[in-house]
Amino acid sequence: MPKLIFLFLVSLLMACGSSPAVKARSLPSSVKNHRQEVLSRDLVAEIVGERDGDAYRVGPGDTLLVAVYGHPELSIAPYAGGMGSMAADRSRLAGLVIDNDGTIQFPLVGTVQIAGKTSAELKKFLEGELDAYVKDPKVTIQVVFTGSIRYYLLGQFTQPGLKYSDRPLRLMEALALGGSVELDKASLRSAYVARKGKRLPINFYRLIREGDLTQDIRLRTGDVILVPDNTNERAYVFGGAAGSNPKGGTVSFVNGRLTLLQALAQVGFGTTEQVQGKLSETYVIRSEADRGELFIIDAEQLLEGEAADFELAPGDVVYVPPTWVTSWNQVLSQLLPTLQTISGVLAPFVQIKYLSQ
Repeated sequence: MPKLIFLFLVSLLMACGSSPAVKARSLPSSVKNHRQEVLSRDLVAEIVGERDGDAYRVGPGDTLLVAVYGHPELSIAPYAGGMGSMAADRSRLAGLVIDNDGTIQFPLVGTVQIAGKTSAELKKFLEGELDAYVKDPKVTIQVVFTGSIRYYLLGQFTQPGLKYSDRPLRLMEALALGGSVELDKASLRSAYVARKGKRLPINFYRLIREGDLTQDIRLRTGDVILVPDNTNERAYVFGGAAGSNPKGGTVSFVNGRLTLLQALAQVGFGTTEQVQGKLSETYVIRSEADRGELFIIDAEQLLEGEAADFELAPGDVVYVPPTWVTSWNQVLSQLLPTLQTISGVLAPFVQIKYLSQ
């Protein structure tokens, strides 16, 4: 009897093995529309600013050698302790040291503001100031120590912190001041250069991973370079109809992944029978440095399991418009106040394209 049972089981397994394999159903894409846009090179160049050949502009901490032809009493001694002290101890450099407020004290002239001027501009400026005291003054300017050039390297560097340089640097050179970027922990797509509180449209991923040297910009003193941790990647979900329960907000990625369905569920979409907005035309704004993409997703089909889920990328902005909205201009007018409130975390493309109008 046991043998018969065994043979029966074997025949049953063989029969099952000969049956056709079950095929998973292939769901249609949930993307209804998609368009891309790139900021013009001229606009990016204007925002980034300095180009090769631009003259150096002096700043606080720099030391200047100034000579007035025929008037040694107005000239500044080049170095304290003689000419040999420069190589021996740069900290003993004399001359005109630009104060923290960008000023210098000059004989006869007194206190003058000079930070931000080139050597040529400073020469002309001092000649103009001395003209009241000296007949036809001829001034020579030399920057003997650049103490104003500093960069702030924050985030995933082996040696982060405040870095000084004896000359203006490009981005790749400045990155090297931080030792090396810890690529296994870094979010290159979220990295940025900030200048005077604004992010520049520079793509770290293309620069480091793809060797795109068009991203290797000239930096200015005081620039902040931030390479964030990839465990803090987020997307932002907003919108919904008036009276619906979704509250919107920030949604974190888990192990580097987040789908639109997961993001909507986390902020409350799909958990009630109330009207929740125009889910069939959910907008996803994706941006990275100087490039942006706009997706229109049928999230209603996602919630019903009738369309393939949509993978989000770090920094994506998801917006479910009210049911009455019928155009992108209406969507943008509704979304702009929210974008303004989170402008500090948005990629440069969104800031430049939508918030600087």
